[in-house]
Amino acid sequence: MNNNQKLNDMEYTDKEYCLEVWGDWACFTRPELKVERVSYDVITPSAARAIFEAILFKRYAMKWQVTRIEVINPIKWANIRRNEVGAVAGKSPIFIEDKRQQKNSLILQDVRYRIYAKLIFIPVNKRPPEAFAKHKADASENPMKYYEMFERRASNGQCFTQPYLGCREFAANWKYIDSTSTLQTPLPEDEDFGIMLYDMDFDKNPQKPDAMFYRAKMKQGVIIVPNKDSEEVMK
Repeated sequence: MNNNQKLNDMEYTDKEYCLEVWGDWACFTRPELKVERVSYDVITPSAARAIFEAILFKRYAMKWQVTRIEVINPIKWANIRRNEVGAVAGKSPIFIEDKRQQKNSLILQDVRYRIYAKLIFIPVNKRPPEAFAKHKADASENPMKYYEMFERRASNGQCFTQPYLGCREFAANWKYIDSTSTLQTPLPEDEDFGIMLYDMDFDKNPQKPDAMFYRAKMKQGVIIVPNKDSEEVMK
């Protein structure tokens, strides 16, 4: 490892980015309510992470750590009835009329958030052997490569998949925030939302990840999201 790479690894271990996301509808489903869909009051860190990953995600080389969520619009609710398919797609065809289920959903209406996340670079020497199954990474690879990729894609409005707000049918509008100096202030309210889904822990068992939770508290429209390894995250 040369001195330039050491300098890059020290200076560019992670970098925080901001996206503003909004949509007409959102549903961040509570896992404890399995029959009817009931949304959390605000976006979950896992849903926020998925929006960043829709723009850029390179397995083994990088990961996203959500750090802060700003609630812009007042929290509004709507009760709707939706058709859902009560089966999982497989080799056999699904006949919609036989598997269709009507369920009530308590969802959010007219949402807008600013979400902040760090792009965490994983050095080549810390990646598992399966990371090199298809191609071997250059040992001189540094975080700046991924910073530039994300900034270019986000600035141009590019994404690999359509970001969504909890459910795929609730598409998310989004824009990259380069400067936060002239933005609308968050919702001027304090609220304790209680225990909320944090994310799924894929590190121990990627096939059957465990759910992680945290206590979401909003102060003047801002929710600080703890680090995954923090004591505030319940595993």
